[in-house]
Amino acid sequence: MKHPSTQIGDPGQTAAQAAAVNRRDLLLASTIAGAASLVGGHAAAQTQPGTPPPQPTPQGEPSGLLYPQQNRLRNVMDLSGLWEFQLDPREEGQAQGWFSALPAPRQIPVPCSWNDLFDDAKNYLDLAWYLHRVWVPSGWQGQRVFLRVGSANYAARVWVNGTLVTEHQGGHLPFAAEVTRQLAWDRETVIAIAVENKQLVERVPPGPGPGGGGVAGVAGWYPATTYDFFPYAGLHRQVWLYSVPAAAHIDDITTVPAIDGSDGVVTVKVAAAGGYAGTGKVRLDAIEADLQFRSGVAEATLRVPSARLWSPQDPHLYPLTVTLTEGQRVTDAYSLDIGIRTVAVRGDQLLLNGQPIKLTGFGKHEDFPLSGRALNLPMWIRDYELLKWVGANSYRASHYPYAEEAMQLADRMGFLVINEIPAVGLNFENPEELTAQHLAQCQKQLRELIARDKNHPSTIMWCVSNEPMSGPPLGAAPPVPAAVASGTRFFRQMYDEARRLDGTRPVTLVRVQGGTMEWLGIFDVACVNAYYGWYTEPGQLDLAQQALARDLDEVHRTWGKPVIVTEFGTDTLPGTHNQPPEMWTEEYQVEFIRRYLDVAARRPFMVGMHIWNFADFKTGQGTMRAGAMNHKGVFTRDRRPKMAAHFLRERWAGKDGRKGL
Repeated sequence: MKHPSTQIGDPGQTAAQAAAVNRRDLLLASTIAGAASLVGGHAAAQTQPGTPPPQPTPQGEPSGLLYPQQNRLRNVMDLSGLWEFQLDPREEGQAQGWFSALPAPRQIPVPCSWNDLFDDAKNYLDLAWYLHRVWVPSGWQGQRVFLRVGSANYAARVWVNGTLVTEHQGGHLPFAAEVTRQLAWDRETVIAIAVENKQLVERVPPGPGPGGGGVAGVAGWYPATTYDFFPYAGLHRQVWLYSVPAAAHIDDITTVPAIDGSDGVVTVKVAAAGGYAGTGKVRLDAIEADLQFRSGVAEATLRVPSARLWSPQDPHLYPLTVTLTEGQRVTDAYSLDIGIRTVAVRGDQLLLNGQPIKLTGFGKHEDFPLSGRALNLPMWIRDYELLKWVGANSYRASHYPYAEEAMQLADRMGFLVINEIPAVGLNFENPEELTAQHLAQCQKQLRELIARDKNHPSTIMWCVSNEPMSGPPLGAAPPVPAAVASGTRFFRQMYDEARRLDGTRPVTLVRVQGGTMEWLGIFDVACVNAYYGWYTEPGQLDLAQQALARDLDEVHRTWGKPVIVTEFGTDTLPGTHNQPPEMWTEEYQVEFIRRYLDVAARRPFMVGMHIWNFADFKTGQGTMRAGAMNHKGVFTRDRRPKMAAHFLRERWAGKDGRKGL
């Protein structure tokens, strides 16, 4: 939670008065009719081995969008580099044919956010155009060619040689379209992508105003959002051309690891395009099995004797290769690295490979100077080095899916990731029509995320929302019963969809401090964000510690689940000091974190503590954000450690003789 309602309206308002103003300004006149029974009789499933595994992509759902791969049967062309770029505030480009040529272009790197590059685009979120010309290799003729966009935030339309080939809504996840017929082989191919990031109430995350769940817009944030991070826009990840064999190709691979004694057991499900009915093989390390496809789907199970189980201490990856065959001839192939490990919830424990585990780490953001939210591999390498240095074993991908390369690095380096869709800022004091729109988008985002990341051993949990609202934040007033009921219906459907797509990982939701308790009962793990001692009880760490303890005990007493504090922190200006500790100083940040960790360490049901935030990050402009920055990082935005980073290294890395929460 980052936007306290007590900042809205007159400074002298009471919390209750401010909450009333907040509610009045945010609500539509209509309210949700009818009350549904709240949580009860809907027990969260125990994620034990034997639960339904992820299924291969059925027709009508997003393909697995396998990461583009070069081998002797497939080709890849990364189109990263300099593209032509032009803003289109009047939205006249399509009518004027900008998909063929931009009238007044300038250069922009792809991937990158446009906001930190150009003075006239600093706060610009409306339509902009990208254009690139490329020669497609003649050797690709006879294959099927696809165009893949790694992330266009938020909505995009794509043209190839003047033909609209696809459109997509929702940033942070890839989408692809076959462009074989649109390519030119005797001249350059022109690729144009129109992108905009308008903050609209019907989108997820929703824009501010009636229908939006946050209060940033009401409080005067600029650009106005319902979330406390900058709304970076643009092509944030690579754009690829890739080719696959024309006759049949591997479209999706699903791996489901299990443990049987000392052996690993991996079920591999393969979907091939076009209803393929031929044969294939799957090879895991030195173990091989045949595949017989029916209606484009095949399955095999492989046993790995005395398997090395994937864990933070030993992030061992096994090479897996799938092939399609005609007799002895291989017609398509795809390889990936997988980890053999299980994740489960038992009572109030979180289990990795059958053993209890505690998560130590952070909430993060994909945020860095100049590149904004774009893929920045040097940043990711440095971040993982600092995570190791500080003794962390995990992080939450807040508040959107991170780059595929970040997940690949987490697999290789042994970090545990809570993987989250962009459902931040949801407000259930809305008409049911708007909530239904949000539900459809959230389910689409969930399907795309699971399709993309289901094979990563680093992904240990799916998160379907951060800080959804059923009334004023921070418990300034009681939740609205109709909003609670609406959210209950919503999140039951989200939970069921996640379990349908992947029954092998826990599913969670993140509750804000003072937020709706009932929703936690739907999910496998109870995640809460707490800011006692910052947004409430400011400067009063004794009271904050007591309030945190009461909140955590109530959550556990109510639901008997494992609990994670997924956000807790204080804005801290680097180089600001005082004794005794005062807010905004480095000493206060250290003492705040110490007390939270001490509260958690005394409670066996606490299975994780994620500090907000790993590093300072950019926000919109507002009276609560000095320099348009959230300063809650234990590292600065350019990754210099504050005192808190050294304290955590002593505590988490065992430098003070202890390890754990």
